[in-house]
Amino acid sequence: MSDIDVPGPTRGQGPGPVLGVVGWSGSGKTTLLEGLVARLAQDGLRVNIVKHSHHDIELEPPRKDSARLRLAGAAEVMIASPFRIAIMRELRAEPEPGLDELLARLSPADLTLVEGYKWESLPKLEVHRPSLGKPPLFRDDVTILAVVSDVARPLDARAGLAWLDLNDLGRVVDWLCGWLKAHPQVLVDGAVKD
Repeated sequence: MSDIDVPGPTRGQGPGPVLGVVGWSGSGKTTLLEGLVARLAQDGLRVNIVKHSHHDIELEPPRKDSARLRLAGAAEVMIASPFRIAIMRELRAEPEPGLDELLARLSPADLTLVEGYKWESLPKLEVHRPSLGKPPLFRDDVTILAVVSDVARPLDARAGLAWLDLNDLGRVVDWLCGWLKAHPQVLVDGAVKD
């Protein structure tokens, strides 16, 4: 696909439309996201990603200056270079920030894809592989708009639920671009996010 025609972000108005990508561990969420981001970026779209992890995140070796300053007690440490910027924030017994707070920190984009956060009330795409032996999420979550799977659509899938082939990235991109055109604004926790 080339020349994707979707409305661009308005600078200063947040992360653009937000779509969750959910599924059980090992289902292929990150591999799908990698393909989607590559294709969309190639076509000129700016895509942000928020990825949730249940594990501790170590982004730097403990002896680096930024790690030493963070461990000394800094609340946030920003590292800047000509190639990238990273902000590390120590929670120090504070609760994990909500998705809305994390999205507010992002730069404007044509689309923000959120991996994980399956409990959040936002539009979602589920990656489902029955071979993992885990139940599908779409049956209990009406915010899942599409399922990307390596099996055929079950006969009892609800009406209106898109069913996409996990091995056909082009079709998934087409569905995503159609969704973007139809939903330039989406709800996150009941509030309209531009």
